[in-house]
Amino acid sequence: MKRFLNSGLRVLVRGANDVGSSVAHRLFSAGYSVVIHETLQPTTARRKMSFTDAVFDSRATLEGIEARLTNGRSLLRACLVSKCCIPLYTKDFYKLLEALHPNVLVDARMRKHLQPENQRGLAPLTIGLGPNFTAGETTDVAIETNWGQSLGQIIKQGSSNPLQGEPRAIEGHARDRYVYAPVAGKFFTALEIGESVRQGEEVARIDSSPLAAPISGVLRGLTRSGVSVFPGTKVIEVDPRLQNAQISGIGERPARIAEGVLSAIQNWEANHVR
Repeated sequence: MKRFLNSGLRVLVRGANDVGSSVAHRLFSAGYSVVIHETLQPTTARRKMSFTDAVFDSRATLEGIEARLTNGRSLLRACLVSKCCIPLYTKDFYKLLEALHPNVLVDARMRKHLQPENQRGLAPLTIGLGPNFTAGETTDVAIETNWGQSLGQIIKQGSSNPLQGEPRAIEGHARDRYVYAPVAGKFFTALEIGESVRQGEEVARIDSSPLAAPISGVLRGLTRSGVSVFPGTKVIEVDPRLQNAQISGIGERPARIAEGVLSAIQNWEANHVR
């Protein structure tokens, strides 16, 4: 692929999960040219809080902004020039990197149990989101993603915090509101995000293995039916708040992380872009 010649600062976001989508949404809203890279089979559960479904449905909307699957070079270029939407790309990452030549690379894949690889040099500014990124080693800058007072903090030297033991509780339910894949296989479900479920009710299957709702409530997260998953993949999330469950839109944590990314880019621009 030839390099794109669009003007302006270009940002490549890795990952269309709720955090990556929030980052892309915030940067796009601030006027940046943004491209999301995602895999062909994302296992993201919070699909209504992200752009993930664009991989399967060609487009998805999050709080008024649309992402479109744009694997064709001409369509990708058109989206970047017109800024009518955020292009989402699922083909080879390194070919996209070579063609786009981004000023900023944001790794928002949130691979909590994998040690981040060194991505410095892939773009003039690289930003890592999630546990164990080390500013100055794996990326130029890291952003704190764990809940707490430091959520969204820009880390210019040193590491982001390691993975915390428990998620933030909702009405007393923390990790018990999630279901993780017990085996590898293909995930199937006839239910949709937003539907009510009762504890013990079958929600999905991985091949022939049934998966039940861990608590009663509303489905907030549900991996796309037909996607292959591996053991430990988060595939179901139930929100116990029947009346006020948040199943769509940008959540508080992703929003605060996105603000940290925006600030890091603006600080870098002030010192490096003329």
